[in-house]
Amino acid sequence: MKHVNLNQLADQGVSHNPAIRKKVMLQPGDIPHLTNFSQATFAPGQVAQAHAHSDMYEVFLVAAGTGIMVVNGTDQPLMPGVCILVEPGDVHEVINTSEAPLVLTYFGIA
Repeated sequence: MKHVNLNQLADQGVSHNPAIRKKVMLQPGDIPHLTNFSQATFAPGQVAQAHAHSDMYEVFLVAAGTGIMVVNGTDQPLMPGVCILVEPGDVHEVINTSEAPLVLTYFGIA
């Protein structure tokens, strides 16, 4: 069993834009094939630049705020409750288009 409290975790920079802050709840080795289980907060206007993972699925759940995720050139609106699966090779970019924080809870599986 592992028990973590999101409110007690230290902030870290997101690899695609260190100014975007995340808290990692589960890390590699905690569950087979899991790369991370995290929550990231995008300030207004922040962007995680377009990128792809060759061997990882990512699942994103919008916890708060609004924005856009561009997946393979198609805009996907982000709003609370929206869940998006990005498959290996999908080029994806996250943009906070609002004036409030965009909070994404997400995990990766390789």
